[in-house]
Amino acid sequence: MAHVLTRIERIPRIGRFGWLMGLYAENHALLTRLFEPAGLGQGSWVSRIGDGLDVCLDVLEQHAYTSELRLTYAMQDPLTGQPDPSAYVRLYHDARQAEATHCYVGRRWQDVLGMNPPAATLVDHRLRMNTFLGKWLHYLAERGHGVATLAPSTGARDAA
Repeated sequence: MAHVLTRIERIPRIGRFGWLMGLYAENHALLTRLFEPAGLGQGSWVSRIGDGLDVCLDVLEQHAYTSELRLTYAMQDPLTGQPDPSAYVRLYHDARQAEATHCYVGRRWQDVLGMNPPAATLVDHRLRMNTFLGKWLHYLAERGHGVATLAPSTGARDAA
């Protein structure tokens, strides 16, 4: 029996940081499979499946190894007038990672946690944001959103 316990103790355990890196990789695979953002030009795109809840994908920046995106529904927050809910995502093409950098307009991690949060607090916050992003991407895929439903935005109608 002691031999079995010794073998179990040797099984590597994944920490919170390792879990977060796994989420980044999973979110990259989901986002890439859904919308292929590396191939999109800078600008606004909309995915319609006929349920009245259009998904907007804004390609904010496009670089050789990274893309900056905003994923949101075509709804506006009544107080700020900004799209909400939103997830701002940095896509690392070479590392195959997608990181949700913040999920609310004007609320980067510094706004939420302060300038010098403990590392564990910062990792926990990033885990929550990226878990949210992963669940949202799974939901969008189940609803039928994807490359086939994505088209360039036509302007004001898509933002409202």
